Amino acid sequence: MMANKWLVLIAAAALAACNAGDGEPRAEAEPPALTLPSPLPQNIRSALADPDRSMHRGADQRRHPGEIVALSGLTSGDRVLDLIPGDGYWTRLFSRIVGPEGRVYAVWPKNYADVATGNVATLRQIAASPDYPNVRVEVQPTPLLTASEPLDMVFTSQNYHDYPDEFMGGFDPAQLNRAVFEMLKPGGTWFIVDHAAEAGSGMRDTERLHRIDPAVVRRQVEAAGFEFVGASDVLRNPADDHRLPVFDPRIRGRTDQFVMRFRKPPAS
Repeated sequence: MMANKWLVLIAAAALAACNAGDGEPRAEAEPPALTLPSPLPQNIRSALADPDRSMHRGADQRRHPGEIVALSGLTSGDRVLDLIPGDGYWTRLFSRIVGPEGRVYAVWPKNYADVATGNVATLRQIAASPDYPNVRVEVQPTPLLTASEPLDMVFTSQNYHDYPDEFMGGFDPAQLNRAVFEMLKPGGTWFIVDHAAEAGSGMRDTERLHRIDPAVVRRQVEAAGFEFVGASDVLRNPADDHRLPVFDPRIRGRTDQFVMRFRKPPAS
């Protein structure tokens, strides 16, 4: 009888554990961690040492470009779209990584290009240089991005949060995610780096602080049909309390940033 009593108690405990939280929000599982190779592959180290990157090398310690490229999986021969490429920090590096058989598309949504004419001109100079023959610069309609060929990766750093903002036209990021899905090859990568906002804030702080909640980004991207591959803490900063605008001198260059990799399903 005693043995039967214990069996009943164990079964009841197991049933309670299975039913715990029914009808209540369940905590999301921690995202899988992206695996960083050590040491970095030689092709990445060679690209980082490119003399033409001398103007960018001072930012490498805080931006961790070698680690980011390694986590993205970008490799020789790939077609990559660098979305809102700034002054070409990533474009130059990607050009060296994908090599002569690859292609780098530096793409500006028109709304952003209209307020970043200097950077657009810089990218056009890069593309015109014989040192970067695999770079193409394009200005496209803001929410309706397209690609002239299937892509292996679409990459954006610190700009996903801009899409719902006024200067960009207040577009739903769902439009961006659907466009990226269509541009990628099956198995292709959608790689996002951005400034983290307070947990649970959704898109509340995109305009005021230039930040976005990582959880809402993941939900939006997965809703477009992507698989979540994993995240990395390589740019996280626990000292950032997420209350300051990213351009505030007290936090600029040291914001807490999330890194996420998504995949278009191979069968798509």
